[in-house]
Amino acid sequence: MKRRRDQQPVSPAGRILFEFAHVLLGSAIVAISFNIFLLPNRIASGGVAGISTLVEATFGFEPAFTQWAFNIPLFIAGVLLLGGSIAGSLMYGLKTLTGTIFLPAVVLMTRHLEPATMDPLLAAIFGGIGVGLGLGIVFRSHSSTGGTDLAAQIVNKYTGMSLGTCVFIMDGLVVTAAAVVFGFEFALYALIGLFATGKTIDIVQTGIGYSKMAIIISDYEEEVRQGLLTQVDRGVTKLVGYGGYTNHERPVLMCVVGRNEVTKLKQTVQTIDPQAFVIVSHASEVLGEGFNKE
Repeated sequence: MKRRRDQQPVSPAGRILFEFAHVLLGSAIVAISFNIFLLPNRIASGGVAGISTLVEATFGFEPAFTQWAFNIPLFIAGVLLLGGSIAGSLMYGLKTLTGTIFLPAVVLMTRHLEPATMDPLLAAIFGGIGVGLGLGIVFRSHSSTGGTDLAAQIVNKYTGMSLGTCVFIMDGLVVTAAAVVFGFEFALYALIGLFATGKTIDIVQTGIGYSKMAIIISDYEEEVRQGLLTQVDRGVTKLVGYGGYTNHERPVLMCVVGRNEVTKLKQTVQTIDPQAFVIVSHASEVLGEGFNKE
């Protein structure tokens, strides 16, 4: 197993400040991406930001004020109706309130920024990436920027629909409204932006350096175990399995390695037992000794 590096413990106060800083940073990235990519190109890709884009185009209202007008009442409704998940967690509520207020404030402060591009396709892609990056940072701090996320939780609680369905419906309504206000083509751009946002959030949450998990079944279990420990320098977990045909008990080895260590693992196993049964699959997030921590 990889040697653990000496680490200074993070105090609770330091951890809280770190998470609040992430909420501010993530909210700022979302706001700037909104102003330089999405708003000037009329990309209403869901959420309160998308609603503010539609309202600005239709009535001329400042997007930041529209976002406050939606976000703050939704936060209050969330506190009243979702007490177990909002008010019940004081720190989560404070961080969400911070994002709810700070994001529109940055939208207002950076309203003067020139558009990065006036190509709707590029704006949808890079605006979606920017929003996804910012939201991913906020989510990693165990927080939210409020908005339709809270509305979806409320609908989920009182209708029984899945949370994913609720979010899909709300974003779908915004994109449909974009088709009416801006035209069908801009609704398609909004869908591209929505897809880019979702994928980027996933990458920020789980990372792009996927680790690999190997499941190994071998008649030379002890030799393979020693080889993984000494040659690959990774920890091994020994599980108990049963043959589906014989129903006989036999050991199963599980080993998690970095992506660049997969070849070495396979070579080590095959050198010891060419007939070993090996399954290698993605492990999108691994926490603990020898791997990066959140």
